[in-house]
Amino acid sequence: MPRSMTAFARHTVETEWGAVSCELRSVNHRYLETHFKLPDSVRGAEMPLREAARQRLNRGKIDISISLAFNHAQAGVSADMVMANQYLQLAEQLAAKMSDPAPLSALELLRWPGIIQEQQVDRELLMAAVIAAFDETASQLLAARQREGDKLAELIEQRLVAIAGQVELVRSELPAILDQQRQRLRAKLEEFCQQLDPERLEQEMVIIANRADVDEELDRLETHITEIRRALADSKPSGRRLDFLMQELNREANTLGSKSLASLTTQVSVELKVLIEQIREQIQNIE
Repeated sequence: MPRSMTAFARHTVETEWGAVSCELRSVNHRYLETHFKLPDSVRGAEMPLREAARQRLNRGKIDISISLAFNHAQAGVSADMVMANQYLQLAEQLAAKMSDPAPLSALELLRWPGIIQEQQVDRELLMAAVIAAFDETASQLLAARQREGDKLAELIEQRLVAIAGQVELVRSELPAILDQQRQRLRAKLEEFCQQLDPERLEQEMVIIANRADVDEELDRLETHITEIRRALADSKPSGRRLDFLMQELNREANTLGSKSLASLTTQVSVELKVLIEQIREQIQNIE
């Protein structure tokens, strides 16, 4: 069954040192395009995550966001007191040389480089948690894309049934339409061409009828419907193949309209184009 390219998933992995949250947003795109928003401490995970995304996803623009939350009880934030004392002594020396020094607050001192010490977590543990969070989020994203793809397949199938109904309508009425056309041609030619050879007249009507025969177009429409259903049932990505089949369906609908002999076939051609365009809109979301 097809998968949609539009979905959202979020998952959090809890650890003894904190939590890793991963958020994935997926929208339509011709190819696979990944964008990352990562903390500096796990920036090195971008390439492994990009490869993991390539292995599990085929098409779509994917926004990947990773966030970290450390346990305050274990470490939280700390300050380098030695460096803080050095900064403070330097500030006091400068203040002594100033006629009207501004007061120095502790908050200002904490903003100076190197004072605040971030919690240090084993890199391997951190990277493993990031990968685990991504893997589970990707699984949830794929499940969401599959659910939406199933709905899209249902909508497409409804329109395929409608297209097949239009094809059957033309096929059932085609003999009568061709017979009426033959009678009209005979009446007009007999009215204006009394001198024509009857055998030659019949040959010309056969040629005209053959040119107007749309059996071949109806057969192709039915074949394309079968191929679309086969593509929808395939477990492999089928969006591009379905898009190609939409072009072929539209081509046959146009030919049916150009060969129209009656208002019925003209109406059917228009209805087919409407249904095909509705399917095409749905297929734009399929991987």
